Amino acid sequence: MKIIKFLTNAILYLLTSIGCRIEDDELKKVPPKGPLIAVANHINFLEVPINILRLAPRPITGFSKIENWDSRFYKFLFTLWDIIPITRGEVDREAFRRAEEALKQEKILAVAPEGTRSKDGRLQQGHPGVVILALRSGAPIIPMAAFGHENFSQNIRRLKRTDYKIRIGTPFRLIAGDQRLSHDVRQQMTDEIMYQIAALLPPAYRGIYADLSRATETYLEFEPGTVSSLKQALS
Repeated sequence: MKIIKFLTNAILYLLTSIGCRIEDDELKKVPPKGPLIAVANHINFLEVPINILRLAPRPITGFSKIENWDSRFYKFLFTLWDIIPITRGEVDREAFRRAEEALKQEKILAVAPEGTRSKDGRLQQGHPGVVILALRSGAPIIPMAAFGHENFSQNIRRLKRTDYKIRIGTPFRLIAGDQRLSHDVRQQMTDEIMYQIAALLPPAYRGIYADLSRATETYLEFEPGTVSSLKQALS
């Protein structure tokens, strides 16, 4: 299995490098060890192999809708990469258990709070599942953004390479204090996380989080001496 994984990863690394001009220097900002929740926007399928292969040797996992296991190709890849199947539209306790276990093993857990691909690159409303994971695990969160690859399908048909740009933001922790986790509070926490992602994106990609002046950081805690991605974007 190790040989199969090595060969598969090598082939996909080569293919993604041929099909895309990947600007990945900022991945050096990702902490080299310890549990970490990477929250990111989700444009298309490219983010999965590019993040997994270029964050290696750091172990990384994430969620994908359980329907993808109906495909032999996706089932092979996602099993190889220890991707966690999740049933959308309900509370999938087994998926959450596996995610918490991955964080205990000090893996990176990649989460796309939008829950589905945007395809056009514009941010959609975030869902609060990541809030529960972050609060229960206490793991730090790092915002990640990728853009420029929304036209990959058209480009590859024209044998044209696609620009794929990665931005990494300032890590933080989610804190609730004594606040009751009502629906509104969980959504505010989610939106605060989403604004940190939006701050890393060019304005045209920010979607419903376009107006950064509306963002709050009430439930976010940053390390002393660091400046949030939002404040950097607004400065």
